[in-house]
Parts: sequence; structure tokens; C-alpha cells
Amino acid sequence: MAQSITIGFVPTPIAEMLMALPWPMWTPLRTLLTGADTLHRYPPDGLPFTLVNNYGPTECTVVTTSGPVEPEPFGETLPTIGRPIDNVDVLVLDDTLSPVPPGAAGELYIGGAGLARGYRGRPDLTAERFVAHPDDPGARLYRTGDRVRLFGDGRVAFLGRVDDQVKIRGYRVEPDEIAAALGAQAGVQACAVVAREDDGGERRLVAYVVAAAGAALGREALAAALRRSLPDYMVPATFVALPTLPLTTNGKVDRAALPAPDASNMLRDGEVVAPRSEVETELAAILSTLLGVEEVSVQDNFFLLGGHSLLGTQLIVRVREVFGVELSLRTLFDAPTVADLATEIERARLAEAA
Repeated sequence: MAQSITIGFVPTPIAEMLMALPWPMWTPLRTLLTGADTLHRYPPDGLPFTLVNNYGPTECTVVTTSGPVEPEPFGETLPTIGRPIDNVDVLVLDDTLSPVPPGAAGELYIGGAGLARGYRGRPDLTAERFVAHPDDPGARLYRTGDRVRLFGDGRVAFLGRVDDQVKIRGYRVEPDEIAAALGAQAGVQACAVVAREDDGGERRLVAYVVAAAGAALGREALAAALRRSLPDYMVPATFVALPTLPLTTNGKVDRAALPAPDASNMLRDGEVVAPRSEVETELAAILSTLLGVEEVSVQDNFFLLGGHSLLGTQLIVRVREVFGVELSLRTLFDAPTVADLATEIERARLAEAA
């Protein structure tokens, strides 16, 4: 404001932080352009400048689509990346280079005046990424590797990287789609979602969240909110609280620098309550090993720690082996915390002894 800047450009994570600040209506800034990473947040109502989202790989020098982002208080999908700029061709194609139906997801291909000739000294990579235009002989397209959806009005919705899709319990998952729903929750200033493998090689979703100023985030509330718009397999197993998201030198979220979840950073709904009995101690140890978490509170919910029905079956087997009682999977759903499940084990022991 001191420099009376009216138009500015900042990387996406920084733009998301700037939007969260209290801006006076008299600010000289009228347009804030952003790009270089996935935009997860919509501008709030009353922001005194227009947010313009831009998209474009370097190979297409350098903006391909652009458009203003309107406030959307309950937006649980990613903001669009705008419409193609002049002299740029945008096609959404399937694996056979055929156009997908309007509104369907496909891979984004780009052609037109801004297209690069290829990669200097890399004919192999050039041949892989720059392909022949299926409907324009002699023309070429750049294969972006980005999954998008093209709307009837020309706007393009970014869905994520083709190679960022991960399989969770047999389902293909888009981490950016989860981050969009998470970023729409009250109190979340910034977030990222990645898939991490535990010591046993099982891949689980981990959400990293930065709380807005004065906001108190709880794991159970966030997970419950996500379940209202996402299937269970897309709800992260673990939520990690961070003061800020790590950024690369060019302003993108540095996913490689996101810390592994541990007892010091995992988001909880209250203080850790240590086991108070032998059964709770044994049960907490089983869950710690089964779920790959360092510390388990007796108030922790098995499903909010990342448990699901397949792991639940394994838990029931371990309970039978350790405690000598037979519990049903239904019991786990009804008593998902360590404390409640320990009570069910004690009750089953008494019933067998009677």
C-alpha cells in the first residue's frame, strides 16, 4: 500500500495468505494475479481487489488460461483456471487423443502461437510431450500431464496432475480435490494433502493444515466436514497442524519438505490421555502398530486415526489373540475409541467367565 501498487502478481500460496488478511477498502490494489501452483481458496466477500487466477506451463510461454475468481463461500471444488487467452488452443482429450464429452475429465493439451519448439538437446522428451494435432495436420500440441474439465462457457477446471493420482484402498484419488474441500472449511487458512507410506508399505492420505488467525481446528470436526462432501476413502487418515506450509524458491508448496506425522504435530481434539488400565495399554499398543502412529490417546477414534473396515478386521483378530475374546466388527463401529473398546473387551471377558 505504501508503494501505491494497483496490479500485482504473487505465487499461489502467497496469494492465499494475502486474501486472509484484513484489507482496508481504500487500498490502491485493484487486481491481484496469481499462478504457479494450485489455487485451493476462493476470495472472501468484500475483498477490495479482484483475484485473477492464471495457468500456463513454461512450454507454452507462459500463460495459457486466465480468469477472475469470484467469491464462493461454500466452494468445495477448486477455483477454475479461467479461459484460454487469445491465439491459444486448449483441448481436453482422452488416452486415444479423442475429445472427451463436455464437462468430462481428461488430459489438457495446448497448442497455438505460444507453443515452444521442444526441449533443446532432448529429442526423446520432445517426442514424448509434443504430439501431432489430431485434427490439424502439421500442427502440434503440448501434452501437459494435467487433468482438467472444460465447461460449456470455456472455463477450465483444474483437477490435478495425471501422475499425482494415488490409489487408496483400491480407489483412485486426487489429492488436490481433497485439498479443495479441506480449504473450504472455516478456520483453514492453507492446506495440502499428500499420500505417504507407513512402515508397513500401506499408503495413507495425510492432510497438512494451517489455521487462520484465532481459529481452533479439531481433527474430528474436519474429518466430519469432509465426509459430508467426500467418500470415506478420500478422508485423510491423519491431520498435521503446521504454522505455515513450506514453499520452494519459486513459491510452490514444497511437498517434499512436509514433515512426517508424529506426536508433536498431529492435530487432535484434546490433550493426550494416557492408558489407565492394562487393557487400555495393550489396546493402545495394538492400534499404534496397526495404524502406524507414534502415540495413541484413550480418547482417540480408530476411524479418525486412519482406520477402516479392512484394518478393523485385523484389529478384531489381534484382540482375539491378545485378550482371548471375540468381538464383532459392529462393536468397533459402536465403540471406536480405545477407552470404549477396552470397556467392551472387559465386558466380554466377564461374560465368558460367568
